[in-house]
Amino acid sequence: MDLRTLFTLGTLFLGCLPVSAASSAQEPNYDEEKAGSYVLPDPLQCLNGSRVATAKEWEQERRPEILRLFEEHVYGVRPQSALQARIRVAVLAREPEALQGRATRYRIRLDLPEAPRWAGLEMLAYVPAHATAPVPFFLGLNFEGNHAVTWEPSIPVNPGRIRDSQWRPPRNGVPSDWEKSRGSEYSRWLPEELMDAGFGLVTAYYGDIEPDWAEGWKSGVRGALSPEGEGTKWRGNEWGAISAWAWGLSRMLDAVPAIPELDPSRCAVIGHSRLGKTALWAGATDPRFSVVISNDSGEGGAALMRRNYGETLEVITRRFPHWFAGGLAGFVGRERELPTDQHLLVALMAPRPVAIGSAEEDRWADPRGEYLSGWHAGAVYGLYGKQGLPGPDWPGLGVLGDAVQYHLRQGPHDLTREDWTHYLAFCRRHWGVR
Repeated sequence: MDLRTLFTLGTLFLGCLPVSAASSAQEPNYDEEKAGSYVLPDPLQCLNGSRVATAKEWEQERRPEILRLFEEHVYGVRPQSALQARIRVAVLAREPEALQGRATRYRIRLDLPEAPRWAGLEMLAYVPAHATAPVPFFLGLNFEGNHAVTWEPSIPVNPGRIRDSQWRPPRNGVPSDWEKSRGSEYSRWLPEELMDAGFGLVTAYYGDIEPDWAEGWKSGVRGALSPEGEGTKWRGNEWGAISAWAWGLSRMLDAVPAIPELDPSRCAVIGHSRLGKTALWAGATDPRFSVVISNDSGEGGAALMRRNYGETLEVITRRFPHWFAGGLAGFVGRERELPTDQHLLVALMAPRPVAIGSAEEDRWADPRGEYLSGWHAGAVYGLYGKQGLPGPDWPGLGVLGDAVQYHLRQGPHDLTREDWTHYLAFCRRHWGVR
């Protein structure tokens, strides 16, 4: 095994450790008999008690109120300054011989001319070198910087904004050895294999949108768009970091017309772990994403919050309060009183295809709870004549479903080649790509 492979495997192993579990006041429950009983909100029953019977009623009545409930109680309400922000797009470089001739590579900068306190983000995009027409593509955020997605030495490291550790802001400046992380996320993105399969790839570092720690908003887009600046006091229903990262995904899609080789009508938003939560919220708030993919997203993502299994609402809101609307922590211990649960989040994608991926060893993310969210969302897909998952019984290893797809693979918390195999087949089927 060469040094590159050893480095990648070591990095991915460290990134899979559930540090939240280690900090929890009590051991997580992994006994299905102790997961608890619960009644989920009915996707087809409006708050006024009326029943939804058609796709039109869903779109005009039930869907808007579910979206508002998630804004108010889970991810936070975005301010008008974010919804109306004008982005500026600049193509920094176009390289026609990237990835050993497999791709044309773009580096594109996005910023907000009316909010200069935000430093902006840099998109990295690859398109198949010999594409004769605009191609479908995957769009998602990465954890360690664009240089970590590829081994190419010409992609610059962004040291001023990369985190010092997985959970803390930089200390005493920036480490001098970030070059060592080049290619560390390659196995999660497989850009060369995507090019060979005929798909494009667009990514950016999530910390460019907002650094991932409690005070990260001060140098992120939330701080830049807040008129109070560092004096901001985040109220209970105002947007958290997940909502900010999802906002960034939509702005990246806004910039795609700068890349003529990509087809904006065939864009799959994809995310892993906390960025899987982000992909789901981006898909719920932006219907331009024609496919939505959530990989190992767990609590606050695809897993049902009412289940006491693996990571819980208490742990996630204590460890990562900045991800969510501040009021969500008020439901700790009374999760069954939430007017939402994550099956409703999955249902917000209907009728667009949504794929949920789980891993057998990733019990922290509650694979069964992720499956159940997909299954319960099927009632909404049925309004469109589309098939979801076949039944409430968790299937174990394998892949199944149609408009809602679920798969469980062997192995730990990660985004792997096997996951990509399922997602590529899913997109080919729904986009009619050979």
